[in-house]
Amino acid sequence: MPKTVIHVFHDDDHSIATGTRVAQRIQEIASDHHSSVEVLCFGPAQRRLTDGATSEASVTYNRLIDELIAEGVVVGACINAARADGVEAELVRRGLNLQVARDEFLRFTLEQATVITF
Repeated sequence: MPKTVIHVFHDDDHSIATGTRVAQRIQEIASDHHSSVEVLCFGPAQRRLTDGATSEASVTYNRLIDELIAEGVVVGACINAARADGVEAELVRRGLNLQVARDEFLRFTLEQATVITF
């Protein structure tokens, strides 16, 4: 099954809000096209998952991440970064799939997924 991966890396307000919104919009039609959507939050954007929603964009980002998870979209983040930041339990509680980012990027390649980075 074809897959689109939205890789949210940059932590500027436009990247986090737009990246998650694009994932949500693609998810709305993915099953009609026998496709799936996955999201990977990594780098600076991963830290915005636990920043206490310090901006309107962070609030939107975190709300959309939680909505995507509730819709069954796999939303991942780097377990090593989560452990280093002391937020592993919080991200797991929210339903994020924590994996080694290196392994996830290789998996996307092996699955021939289309990866779009914000």
